[in-house]
Amino acid sequence: MAVVPAAETLDGLKDRFDLGVFVGDLALDEEVTSDDESLEGLQQELDNCKNDQEVANILASGIKLREYTKGVENNIRQIELDSIQDYIKESENLVSLHDQICDCDNILLQMETVLTGFQTEIGSISSEIKVLQEKSMDMGLKLKNRKAAESKLSKFVEDIIVPPRMIDIIVDGEVNDEYMKTLETLSKKIKFIDADPMVKSSKALKDVQPEVERLRQKAVSKIFEFVIQKFYALRKPKTNIQILQQSVLLKYKYTINFLKEHAKEIYAEVRTAYIDTMNKVLSAHFRAYIQALEKLQMDIATSTDLLGVETRSTGFIFSIGKEPLKTRPSVFALGERINILKEIDQPALIPHIAEAKSQKYSYEVLFRSLQKLLIDTATSEYLFTDDFFGEESIFHDIFAGPIQVVDEHFNTVLLNCYDAIGIMLMIRIIHQHQLIMFKRRIPCLDSYLDKVNMSLWPRFKMVFDLHLNSLRNSNIKTLWEDDVHPHYVTRRYAEFTASLVHLNVEHGDGQLDLNLERLRMAIEDLLVKLAKMFSKPKLQTVFLINNYDLTISILKEAGTEGGKAQQHFEEVLKSNIAIYVEELLLEQFSSLIRFVKSRPADETAANSEKASIAEVEPLVKDFASRYKAAIELMHYDVITSFSNFLCGMEILRATLAQLLLYYTRLSECVKRINGGSALNKDLVSISSILFEIKKYSRTF
Repeated sequence: MAVVPAAETLDGLKDRFDLGVFVGDLALDEEVTSDDESLEGLQQELDNCKNDQEVANILASGIKLREYTKGVENNIRQIELDSIQDYIKESENLVSLHDQICDCDNILLQMETVLTGFQTEIGSISSEIKVLQEKSMDMGLKLKNRKAAESKLSKFVEDIIVPPRMIDIIVDGEVNDEYMKTLETLSKKIKFIDADPMVKSSKALKDVQPEVERLRQKAVSKIFEFVIQKFYALRKPKTNIQILQQSVLLKYKYTINFLKEHAKEIYAEVRTAYIDTMNKVLSAHFRAYIQALEKLQMDIATSTDLLGVETRSTGFIFSIGKEPLKTRPSVFALGERINILKEIDQPALIPHIAEAKSQKYSYEVLFRSLQKLLIDTATSEYLFTDDFFGEESIFHDIFAGPIQVVDEHFNTVLLNCYDAIGIMLMIRIIHQHQLIMFKRRIPCLDSYLDKVNMSLWPRFKMVFDLHLNSLRNSNIKTLWEDDVHPHYVTRRYAEFTASLVHLNVEHGDGQLDLNLERLRMAIEDLLVKLAKMFSKPKLQTVFLINNYDLTISILKEAGTEGGKAQQHFEEVLKSNIAIYVEELLLEQFSSLIRFVKSRPADETAANSEKASIAEVEPLVKDFASRYKAAIELMHYDVITSFSNFLCGMEILRATLAQLLLYYTRLSECVKRINGGSALNKDLVSISSILFEIKKYSRTF
């Protein structure tokens, strides 16, 4: 069947097409009626069209709706016919468009065929890629397993194999930094062989283990010889032990760790060797140092240097072996000895330098130096042994010897020590050293320092009781001197008390305060007994005032508050001054004082008749005639009786003030007597007496 081209087909249609065929029979003016049409809903539609502008215009123009509808239908038909004509005119373009669409269909069909082929090939490639991916994952897993196996195997080989270089170093090498590193490697191999159960079942171990064991034995032997040799170097004279420990031994401390881990028996021998070496070396050093210090010791006090011992009993016979008095400090005064507490952290004395300068020291200075050397050496050794051996207990084994040497010396000195001030200074030194060790966080000497402290206190108490008993049991007749000035025993007591009070200020030891109170009571009893040896009461009072005043002055000069003792002596001094003032005034104005005391101070006119001019006239005239001379005599008595001018001036002022008070009362009594005005010419004015008082107050 032949295919007719589209263009020819359209031309045939164009020739045969007649529009009248389609529209010729239409009756446009024919009215169409139908009896079957329903008007239901018409009103609703009219209501809906009410607002339509076009419908409103039609209704407004008065055109019939049917006629308007026919006009619209005719317009539509005409537009339809025009559209058909336009389509006929564009028929060639439509035919061309149809041909182009057919060509596109053919091209798209060919492209579909090609793409289908591509899709098939891509599906095939995807399958191949999937297969390759599976193979790659399988190969990656195998590689991972092989690497893991290789890593374990290589580590095993590395840990178990013994390189020739290691053998050469362990067997023939010198102990140095390289040897230390090789020793650490050997230690790791030994631990690897002993710790890993897989290694014990391996055949390689049978070949390697004998070699490793021989290397261990060789290393242990060489380390032992090396360390023992270094230990023996510590015994050489003039060796600086601390420098050798820090710069040499600590450098090779891993050798000790190796022995501790792989040769415990040899480690025990090395440990014992070091303990024995350091014990002997340090003991010898401290023994030599103590012997050198003993040459520098200055004797301060003996068993006869007590508060209540007579000066004559400590004469030449008892002074043999003691330093000359001018070169040794007072037995009872602290003085510059307190400076040792300010130098507590200074380096220890160097004996040969001090000996070359011919210097001598009280024992507390040597004690501080010895204890300072001990705590510094102990600190250094404690830190070294803890670092080198990793054990704290080894320190106590090492220092058992040095501490014993120091203890023997200390106990010997303490047994013959009668210097209470020195012992108290040593107690304070030990306390300071305890604080130093606490700040260093070094507990190794805690028990030793506590033991020394516990030894010092009983000795101090014993020496203190000797002083106390020397006051209580002193021979009054041998101690008494016919002199009202301060007794030497009083000075001893005051200096001794001031020293102990000063040393107790920062510590507040209650037991020491109680002992000082006992001592105060003893010296006060002794002074009262000595005062009674004077025949005159006034001399007794002067003696007590001088001694009390000296005690107070020394307590104040010591820079301390003096404690309860000072307060007590100030009270008794005040009461004795009042007694002395009365006694001194009675010597010069006994009649006046007896008369005034016999009259009440608030005497009234009713009882004033008891006194008469005959009674008071001699008193008034006697006072007026010799009051200046009496004041001069009292002034002389005061300046010759009291050593302390300040105290004497206060006593003179008190005496003159009391005299003025008595005379004022006498004057008032005279004024109340009938006819007493006759004595006014003989009464001394108060201003005259005040003038005399001021005169002696200035010149005293």
